[in-house]
Amino acid sequence: MNVILINGSPRANGCTYTGLSIIKEQLAENGIDSTIYQVGNKPVIGCTACLACKKTGKCIHNDDLVNTVAEAMKDADGIIIGSAVHYASATGAVTSFLDRLFYSIPKEYLRLKFGACIVSCRRGGASATFDQLNKYFTISQMPVVSSSYWNQIHGNTPEEVYKDEEGVRTLRTLANNMAYLIKCKHASNIQMPQPLTGPMTNFIR
Repeated sequence: MNVILINGSPRANGCTYTGLSIIKEQLAENGIDSTIYQVGNKPVIGCTACLACKKTGKCIHNDDLVNTVAEAMKDADGIIIGSAVHYASATGAVTSFLDRLFYSIPKEYLRLKFGACIVSCRRGGASATFDQLNKYFTISQMPVVSSSYWNQIHGNTPEEVYKDEEGVRTLRTLANNMAYLIKCKHASNIQMPQPLTGPMTNFIR
């Protein structure tokens, strides 16, 4: 049982990483393995709508971790995305990363696996970013794991993050809840529902 953790902040060891590390530690206490992937501080190309992934099953742009994470998701039980807040939204790099990941990845790697996000900010913009990131899950048939509050932590340094006691508790609760749901899924003999197929329709007159 394992969970993929995505650090969408350009700072490898900043506040977002600190939040993900809290989750990683709590998942481990529940017997769940996890790996943190760092998007990095180099430019990440956005989706170019080339549709090559529909033929190859992976993104044609291979100079970052999109295809690596996609392959890891094949055997993962869930994913938690972390982002700092830039202008009341997720970072540009993680947005580009996720656009390509969720569009190019084989849908069976995501369907009915558990998703959650965490948001790190100094002061404001957390709820808008939280809403933005959750949309990747709700369009991919991924149950969204909740906590005791919206998954946000506040602070301008990793040390300040730990002073946000409610935020830390929220992240630990999130990890506990995800671990519980993953274990329930593994313990169940219930057959997964078959995906429905049909034409895609546009808003036309």
